[in-house]
Amino acid sequence: MSYLFHNSPLKRGLPVFALLVCLVPLMQCGKIDAAIYTPPPTDTVAYTKSDSDFANPERGFYRYSETDAGSYTPLDSNQLKSWRTLQQADGGGTYKIYSTLVFRYFILTGFTHTPLPANLLDKIKADFVVARRAGVKLIPRFAYTQTANPGNCPEGFICPLYGDAPKEMVLQHIAQLKPLLQDNADVIACMQLGLIGVWGENYYTDYFGDASSNSAGQLFDNNWQDRIDVLKALLDALPADRMVQVRYPQIKQRLVYGIDALTSSAALTETEAFSGTYKARIGMHNDCFLSGVGDYGTYDDYGNSSTPRQSAITPLTAYAQQDNKYTAVGGETCDDTYSPQNDCENAGMAQTVMSGLHYSFLNCAYNNDVNNDWVDGGCMDNIKKDLGYRFVLKSGIYPGAAVKAGMEFTFSLNLKNEGYASPFNERPVRLILRQQAGGKEYSYSLAADPRRWYSGDIRVNGTVLTDAAMSKGKYDLFLYLPDKYSSITARPEYAIRLANANVWEAGTGYNKLSATITID
Repeated sequence: MSYLFHNSPLKRGLPVFALLVCLVPLMQCGKIDAAIYTPPPTDTVAYTKSDSDFANPERGFYRYSETDAGSYTPLDSNQLKSWRTLQQADGGGTYKIYSTLVFRYFILTGFTHTPLPANLLDKIKADFVVARRAGVKLIPRFAYTQTANPGNCPEGFICPLYGDAPKEMVLQHIAQLKPLLQDNADVIACMQLGLIGVWGENYYTDYFGDASSNSAGQLFDNNWQDRIDVLKALLDALPADRMVQVRYPQIKQRLVYGIDALTSSAALTETEAFSGTYKARIGMHNDCFLSGVGDYGTYDDYGNSSTPRQSAITPLTAYAQQDNKYTAVGGETCDDTYSPQNDCENAGMAQTVMSGLHYSFLNCAYNNDVNNDWVDGGCMDNIKKDLGYRFVLKSGIYPGAAVKAGMEFTFSLNLKNEGYASPFNERPVRLILRQQAGGKEYSYSLAADPRRWYSGDIRVNGTVLTDAAMSKGKYDLFLYLPDKYSSITARPEYAIRLANANVWEAGTGYNKLSATITID
């Protein structure tokens, strides 16, 4: 009946009473028997889910790497390649991981008041070349110091002067880095704001407002404006298709809505997402994830010249849960005193929080007092698989009859994203037809956007116009989700692998659909 209605007399302009008459036995409506649509035959293929862990781009546990401008240690290609295979986690981790992401910490020691020299820029550029060669992507963060100087001050373990750079020098350095960032965006998964304060965490700072108890304990209008200027400069230094992560959600709100923005300000909507605007390009890194109800100030309202600092856990957490759905989100754990809350379910809520906040990646090197608890609690295997996206192909519907060369055919794929998030960077979706006799391939771009393949069920409907010059014969079908950048689009290391048995073709980065189409 569904086909009858789809091709019903209403569609052909017949009056409603004619339709009613035709719902009686069709013998009484012989004149319109031709309206009954017979769909072309189709083949449905069911797929087997895989529970295995494997490497996939721009997601999972990342490796930590740092270098200091004064004693530069370059990235090593062999080391990066080995991290793509199953290896022990760093920092005392009791688990093994596949890593396609490398956090790269650039400490600009000695350059708080001078421009970056050409030889340092060349060394940074070489790191991106090595990452590309190894088949990984970087999460860069620049900072001027990572040293906590203890002393006689309220916080004790860290006291001014902290050792970061003034705004004018920060902006000059961003301008110097811009060509390098533009040229190597293909191997930048996302970038962290950094630059301000010790560790680049935007907190203990000599020039941008010290929000700690060592000083006023809040930020003022001029502090917010200086931070916003740096964030805008970094966003402008990157191509519009790359995101910048910030340490605290409030700085995003105040860039988007102004210095007086409330912590209840509106998060990203699906309509606004992936649009290339500042609002769509700012994500979050939480470097004290699951370390308390407010994650050590992550969800604080830091005030301004008119309002005091205060806790804002409820509105900022709600903001992050919605906003994070469309942005790059990750970070690291830092303190295990928030146990059992940061443990596995049911005693804790680790996976529930990661899912609700749409986490794509975490540090495997810190803090493993927390991370190792997930091994002991039995949820680490799930976390390893579910960070970011995890696409499972459930079934596909394909033409069951021959297709003439030069004609269209349609197909449908049913998938499920079992991960906490969708991909945050744009990538194409292609259907590959490979001739069984001879191996010639034809690639067709599909109108699908994996960034919008959110957690849950996904339906992909495709229409392909075949090449009129195609030879007759059988063609195998593949789904291909490569990187968008031409420099690495043919590299299988940068293509998305589906979580199915007997699907992945490692040499090409294709996913076998176990379906064929006959070209007549």
